[in-house]
Amino acid sequence: MSTSVELDQLWSGKALGVVGLGTTGQAVVRVALDCGAEVTACDGRSVPLPSGVTRTIINEDPQALADELSQALSEREYECVMISPGIPPTHPAYGVCERHGVDVVSEVELAWRLQRDMDRDIPWLTITGTDGKTTTVSMLSHILTTAGFNAPAVGNVGTPIIEIVASGQADVLPVELSSFQLHTTLSVEPTASTCLNVAPDHLNWHGTMEAYTADKAKVYANTRIAAIYTVGQDETLTMVEDADVIDGCRAIGVTVGTPSVGQIGLVDDLVIDRAFHAERHASGIELFTLHDLSHLAPAGDVSRLPVHLVTDALAATALARSVDVCPEVIAQAMSTFHPGAHRSVVVANHADVTWIDDSKATNPHAAMAALRSVTPGTAVWIAGGDTKGADFTELVATVAPALRAAILIGKDHSQLNALLVPMGIPVVSLPDQLPEELMTTVVREAVLLAQRGDTVLLAPACASWDQFDNYGQRGDLFADAVRAMITSQATR
Repeated sequence: MSTSVELDQLWSGKALGVVGLGTTGQAVVRVALDCGAEVTACDGRSVPLPSGVTRTIINEDPQALADELSQALSEREYECVMISPGIPPTHPAYGVCERHGVDVVSEVELAWRLQRDMDRDIPWLTITGTDGKTTTVSMLSHILTTAGFNAPAVGNVGTPIIEIVASGQADVLPVELSSFQLHTTLSVEPTASTCLNVAPDHLNWHGTMEAYTADKAKVYANTRIAAIYTVGQDETLTMVEDADVIDGCRAIGVTVGTPSVGQIGLVDDLVIDRAFHAERHASGIELFTLHDLSHLAPAGDVSRLPVHLVTDALAATALARSVDVCPEVIAQAMSTFHPGAHRSVVVANHADVTWIDDSKATNPHAAMAALRSVTPGTAVWIAGGDTKGADFTELVATVAPALRAAILIGKDHSQLNALLVPMGIPVVSLPDQLPEELMTTVVREAVLLAQRGDTVLLAPACASWDQFDNYGQRGDLFADAVRAMITSQATR
C-alpha cells in the first residue's frame, strides 16, 4: 500500500498493540508502521507480518497471550490496543488493557484518530442496524459516487477504513458499523448517522440484549448534523433521544408512511423530503419514485418491492441529503443501483417460480423481513444453520402464514423443525452433506414442493459456518444449483 509521505512521522514515538491479525488487524499494522508507530502484534496463530513490527506475540492459549501482552504494556506507555472485532469482550486481553489503563479501540476508532491527526475533515455517514446495513451503505455509496464524490463503502465492508483514510483520497465516507466495531469506538463524530433497526442477534458475543442494544446506540454519539431513525422502530427513536450529539444536530425520521415535518417518507409512490427541504414546514419536495427501484422487485413488479428494501433506500437518501446531494442525482442513482450479492437477489424466474438468494439473512429479524414480502402461502423457505444462540419462536409464528413448505439445512435444525411441524407446515429436513451436494439436494426438493406463482427463498435466519465457509459461498452454491436445474430441464 502506498501512503503519503506526510504520514511518515505522524505517530512517531507512539506504541500501539494489535490483537487479532486477520484482514483488519493486518491493515492496522501496515498503516501504523507507515505512520511511524511502534507496533506489538498478537495472534493465536503465526501470520506473515511486514518488517518493522516491534514485538510479536503468538500464542494459541488466550490467557497466555494476554499474559505476554500484559508484560508488554508494563514495559512502556501504549497509546491504545486495537482488538479485532471477531474477538469477544470475554477474551482476557480486554481485562489486561483495563488493568493497565489502556484504551481498547476498534479499527474504526483508529481510522478516525488518523483522519484527525492528518488534519482532514472528511464527512463520515455511519450506518448500523441488525439488518440492512450492507444494502444501505452500498446504496449510499452509489448515490454519492453518482454525485461525483469519491465515496467507497467502508467499515464492515470493503477495504479496511484505516487504509482508505491513510490514502487521503476519499471525499465522503459511507461507513457500515457492526455492533462489534461500535463496542470499542469512542470518539467518532459522524456528520449523519442511523440505526436502521434492532432485534436479537449476536447475543453469544454481547451476552445480553441490553448490551447489544447499547453498542448499537453508540452510532449516534457525537453526530453533527442528522441523527436518522426509522419511524415505527421505537428503539431507534429512543437511541436518538438518549444520544449525546453535537449542538444543532436534528432528529430525522424515515417512514414508509406520509412524512411529517422532519421526516422523509412516501406519498403514494413518491418519496418526499420534509426534513432537509428549506420550505419543509409548508411543503415537501419529490426525491424519486418507487418505480425507480422497480428493477429490484421480483419480476419488476413495484408492488412486490420488499418493505425493508424501501426503508433502506429512505435511510440512504436521508444520509445523502445531509451532505446536500440534490434530488435529481438521488433519482438517477436509485434507477441504476444494484444490491450486493446475496441480499434479496432474484436468481431466476423459471416455470412461474421465483428463486431468491437472501443468504445474507443470517438472523431471525432478517429472515422475517424477507418473508413478509412474499404472498401468503407461496413461500418455499430454505432455513437453518448456525443459530448463534437465537430463539426462532417469534420468527416462525410470524412467517408461518407465508409458507407453503420449509427445507431445513444446518447440522442441527431441531429447533426450527420442532416449531414448524406442529403448525402443519410440510418440512423437509436434510442431513449434513458437503456444501455443493447439499445445495443440489435443496434445489431438487424445492422443485418438488413449489407450485406456479411460488417463491423459493433462501433466507436461512442463521449463520453459515457450520456447513459453509461463509454466507457468500452458501448463496453462490444455491444460485449455481438453481441455474444447473434450469439448464438440465431445458435440455430434456
